Amino acid sequence: MTRVPVIPQDRFGDVVDRCRRLVQPALRAVADELHPRTALMVRYSFGWCGADGVPRPDAGKGTGKGVRQVLAVLSAEAVGGRAQDAVPAAVAAELVHAFSLVHDDIIDRDERRRHRPTVWKAYGVGPAVLTGDILLTLATETAARSTAGHSEAAVALLCDCLLALMRGQTEDMAFEERPWRGTEAVTPAEYRAMAMDKTGALLGFSAGLGALLGGGARPQVEAFVAAGREMGLAFQIMDDVLGIWGDPGRTGKPVGSDLRQRKKTLPVLRALERGGPSAARLAELLADPTTTDGERVARATELLDEAGGPGLVLDEGRTALERARRAVAPFSLCPRAGAELAALGDYLVARAR
Repeated sequence: MTRVPVIPQDRFGDVVDRCRRLVQPALRAVADELHPRTALMVRYSFGWCGADGVPRPDAGKGTGKGVRQVLAVLSAEAVGGRAQDAVPAAVAAELVHAFSLVHDDIIDRDERRRHRPTVWKAYGVGPAVLTGDILLTLATETAARSTAGHSEAAVALLCDCLLALMRGQTEDMAFEERPWRGTEAVTPAEYRAMAMDKTGALLGFSAGLGALLGGGARPQVEAFVAAGREMGLAFQIMDDVLGIWGDPGRTGKPVGSDLRQRKKTLPVLRALERGGPSAARLAELLADPTTTDGERVARATELLDEAGGPGLVLDEGRTALERARRAVAPFSLCPRAGAELAALGDYLVARAR
């Protein structure tokens, strides 16, 4: 049996940097072909420049986690392909991700992302909608032209991803209208299904298309899609933890941002599911429109800590990663890429500590 090396977390940054150096030039080249006004907004959405178009000296640092592009590259390498084979997959995934963020910020009326005004806040709602549409179109074009002989399968993977992503977004919006308690309340199981679509679909696409372009057979591609979706669930769970207990300096959002917006995230739903006095008070607090943002964040965080804190969901994130590992376990993978994929999973959990 082949011994799989272990990649320490302090060396995982080298893996991320390697993938970014490979993918970023191709991603930037896509924007270079656009109308100057559109190119400006696309570049801004990626954090490459300010709203006035002046390049940022720190562009590429702290402007996203890079999980999708890393996952695409490592999946291609894991099935025996070359890193450069996965560049179209990584570019398409990053374009879809950017599209989803631009439109999500409009839907949620979020004014800040990564310590800067969101695209709609910087340029207006109409231009932001157009920016999202262009990003999605570019993603489709990139997938369609990915590699001769794979374009049909690549577009099919993208369509599956987009349908799931939209389904998840629809569910997430519908959750906002449902009560905190009672027979119509959102259950943790419903939330997990939504997260597998809204977040997991894109990571499944990244891994699946990376494996496809790396030469993987259909069973391998399907396994990598499944693994990516489970990693997406873990990713979302950790984001939920950071959305309540995260450091604003790292998250780019106000402290307790999810509680400010009364989002039905998994830690809250798990606390309510467990019941007890703390859960009852938490439900009353979140349903009370008269509480100020500050009062809600402070008191809700206390009640969640009483109910179990981050431990309510961290084990679920680890379990999702274990399912991801089992999905690709039947295949003989490149040892180094397999180890780096495992390190990527560990990073998803470690960032919420």
